[in-house]
Amino acid sequence: MNKFSTLLLAAALALATGAHAQSNLLNVSYDVARDVYKDYNPLFQKHWKEKTGETVEIRQSHAGSSKQARAVADGLEADVVTMNQATDVDFLAQKGLVATDYAKRFPDHASPYTSTMVFIVRKGNPKGIKDWNDIAKPGAVQLIIPHPKNTGNGRYSYLAAWGYALEQPGGNDETAQEFVGNWLKNAPLFGSGGRDATTTFMQRRIGDVLVTFESEAELIAKEFGRGEFEVVYPSLSILAEFPVAIVEKVVDKKGTRELARAYLDYLWSKEGQENAAKNYLRPRDPEVLKKYASAFPPIKTFTVDEMFGGWSKAAATHFKDGGTFDQIYAQK
Repeated sequence: MNKFSTLLLAAALALATGAHAQSNLLNVSYDVARDVYKDYNPLFQKHWKEKTGETVEIRQSHAGSSKQARAVADGLEADVVTMNQATDVDFLAQKGLVATDYAKRFPDHASPYTSTMVFIVRKGNPKGIKDWNDIAKPGAVQLIIPHPKNTGNGRYSYLAAWGYALEQPGGNDETAQEFVGNWLKNAPLFGSGGRDATTTFMQRRIGDVLVTFESEAELIAKEFGRGEFEVVYPSLSILAEFPVAIVEKVVDKKGTRELARAYLDYLWSKEGQENAAKNYLRPRDPEVLKKYASAFPPIKTFTVDEMFGGWSKAAATHFKDGGTFDQIYAQK
């Protein structure tokens, strides 16, 4: 083979390698988002094929949000992360894997949709659960939630209960800690993630009430039918946001930055927002939200920023070693 032919072959191999690198993407996500992205991925693949002519393979990884963040930090080569709490993306930013200003790189603080925390109770609501205080009565009910220290779902539930207590007449951090302490005493165990907590409640039939994302209620209905449970909306809950980000070092290594950016951008498209709504996540697009209004009953919510001064402050106060959760749990 002459020198010219060798150069042509090398160039062809380089192009083939580059094309192959750009055709694969890994989305590392939280536990109960399986169906969201199972439905979203074909929509994006079709869009990308029409736009570029390229067939893209998308792989998913799901577990508890914080566990997934640690896996990425430990070397799991995610092109993108789609998490359920900012602390997990902040953690990756601190590790130099995600841009420190990731929340400004996409609209809506990089959260393409929202949810809130609701109660799943047994059919007929035999315990008469209507609000957070009904779960905090000593020995009145068995509460099922994922672990508040290790999962986004559990942290949102914990902070929702804390925020509710703060908003009661005379509420302050001392009364809120007592309230959440009583609330957690009714939890016989913690799930390892949102889906594990659901399995405990629905399949193992442990507990009187499952606190989880609004979106999980309809996924439960799909899997188990509507005859076994009811959804109760409390008087006040927390706005759950789901930040997304590009894993900078991985996309630079694999040459997938353009693909990763397009994958996340498309979550804000009409089609991406429709997919969120069909999976019972509250879309950001006002027109899509209006179209699916019947699926999303009005509920008064507060944000982590409003009630706790942001996720970093909330995590440091409540979920670090020796924080309020540990203090409460030691007395459980």
